[in-house]
Amino acid sequence: MLLSLPACSLISDKTDDCCTLSIRAKVAEETGTVYMSGNIDALGPWRPDGLALRGEGSWRSVSIDVPRGTELEYKFTLGTWDREALGPSGTVMPNFKLFLDQDKAVDHVLDRWRADPREYMADWRGSGVQGTLVYWQDMASDFLDLSRHVVIWLPPGYDPGREEGYPVLYMHDGQNLFDPRLGGSNGNIWDVDDAVIRLAGQGVIPEIVVVGAFNTADRMWEYSPWHRASDYARFLIEELMPRVNIEFNTRPGPQHTGVMGSSMGGLASYYMVTQHPEVFGSCGCVSSHFPLNEAVLAAFTGIEPAGDASETPFIVRDIEAGLTFPKGVRYWFDYGTEGLDGSYGPPHDALRQAFLDQGWEEGVNFVIREYKGADHNEASWRDRLEDPLIFMFGDR
Repeated sequence: MLLSLPACSLISDKTDDCCTLSIRAKVAEETGTVYMSGNIDALGPWRPDGLALRGEGSWRSVSIDVPRGTELEYKFTLGTWDREALGPSGTVMPNFKLFLDQDKAVDHVLDRWRADPREYMADWRGSGVQGTLVYWQDMASDFLDLSRHVVIWLPPGYDPGREEGYPVLYMHDGQNLFDPRLGGSNGNIWDVDDAVIRLAGQGVIPEIVVVGAFNTADRMWEYSPWHRASDYARFLIEELMPRVNIEFNTRPGPQHTGVMGSSMGGLASYYMVTQHPEVFGSCGCVSSHFPLNEAVLAAFTGIEPAGDASETPFIVRDIEAGLTFPKGVRYWFDYGTEGLDGSYGPPHDALRQAFLDQGWEEGVNFVIREYKGADHNEASWRDRLEDPLIFMFGDR
């Protein structure tokens, strides 16, 4: 949840309407600058370098004034999501949550941080993955501003000389797929290897290769169909895919190539199939953030639109403007009912109606499925991952 809140300095009665949160964090003395990131404007919102804590020794501190009644969520980093604070188990902790109805002082002990991702990549077997992980580090692009890591997963028994190549699934947010040390939340990742091996072992889907492009600080813009997804698509299609096809035994063609992601990554997956059906023949759009609109962007980025910030989802505007879907492809959409996913029903209903109006048959070439009780996180996506995999790569 994103909150765009009025500054307390603009509220007439600060004593009645605002309260102060005082945070202290105990860290190792040699720790660099520590940052808070969270769901209010003062903390980014959700920029990894949202607000720097003061101090240079063992104790770092910060105070923020917020409107009384704020439901605050926050995390700690060393300036990037690659260097997020870890819990006692060595995995990323869930968001800290506070309801601020009065002044509060909270202490944290932060003695573990994510290591440089390259350390985990070099020790890829330490991830516990089944199969093999190959990493391409800092892959640059002529179409995108930031470089990114890429992970390629090869199934056990991968045969580079096999006559029939392997279908390929391209996924976004690649750091959340295989190694809990690199991504995920509270130790939860997609565990894509487990799902693929399980289904392939049952003969439900063929063995596939999975390629995961890590996200960057430009994630929202790169994954948005209404902003820079066209540039991100060029990176995947013109730069990443040719290299994958050269270095691995793949089976080219849209009928053997899928794309999948969650939240903003679900939007990117929807875009890839809709705009490039000659490349991607199916998509898994998991918990896609279809409520995205100008007002949400303004609240998240702090960048005000030229006119009024419309609350109409971009996808609804596209449908009203005559959006059409390419034939011969397969669309999978799903969402839960808890957390952020709780607001995803209406735009998916509009999407379903648009498919039906164009003569598509639900359950055949498109699916829109609600998962009762599922939340907006990796644990929920992992639990239902087999369903889109079967739809995308199973017998047709």
